[in-house]
Amino acid sequence: MHSKAEKDRFLPHPSADAFLMAKHVVERGKPAEHGQELLKRRSRITASLVRLAGRRVLDFGAGNGAQTVSLLEHGCSVVACDIAPDGLSDLARYARDNSLDSVSPVLCNGERLPFPDECFEVVVSFAVLEHVADETAGLREMIRVLKVGGQCVISVPNKWWIFETHGARLPLLPWNRVPFFSWLPRSLHARFAMARIYTRRDIVGLLKQQNCEIQYACYLTAPMDVLPVPSLQKILRWTIFRNDQTRIPFLATEILVSCRKI
Repeated sequence: MHSKAEKDRFLPHPSADAFLMAKHVVERGKPAEHGQELLKRRSRITASLVRLAGRRVLDFGAGNGAQTVSLLEHGCSVVACDIAPDGLSDLARYARDNSLDSVSPVLCNGERLPFPDECFEVVVSFAVLEHVADETAGLREMIRVLKVGGQCVISVPNKWWIFETHGARLPLLPWNRVPFFSWLPRSLHARFAMARIYTRRDIVGLLKQQNCEIQYACYLTAPMDVLPVPSLQKILRWTIFRNDQTRIPFLATEILVSCRKI
């Protein structure tokens, strides 16, 4: 349980800005909004794979905490860490306004987390790894603070989704939801994209390098949250994109993987 003072206290990290420095030219992600279907789908799948009730969970790259709040519904306590103080302020305010006393916002650099080894039973990170300066360092820290036998659930953008979900710096093309752009060869994609992109083999391989045993990997069905026409959104969610998971890669915006630290 955390007091109001604890929820409003962020732990500063002196090198937080280094998190965005240039091993790769990537940009910060846009935080999701409370209640989006994408958050619900991630939360449902995560809860089906990991026992959350009574567990101490780290949400790595929590943003404004919209996803964090969805996890609290399963009875866990969550430390929500992020590099952006504005998002954490939004989370602290939301927690205060809604009397949520089992979440603690922490401001820190993801390449060096201010937590001791093996202090969390579960670590989650959703659509974050593609934005960090050093993906290997970020993963290493997530696994370092995870207890042996603990579980980590990560989602990353799916290379085979039809649209580039994070946009690209393309001349004369202001619309950043570029169809099939992520299907280009990796070297060309990296030159213009605002974030990394992954195949299932990519993210599974990265986790195995961190001494993790893969337990489950799936394609997360496109939630249609960004579709501006409510009637069409509803139709697609109840037909093509009805289930949380799909076996067809080009119907999925994200790849979600669960693993265990060994």
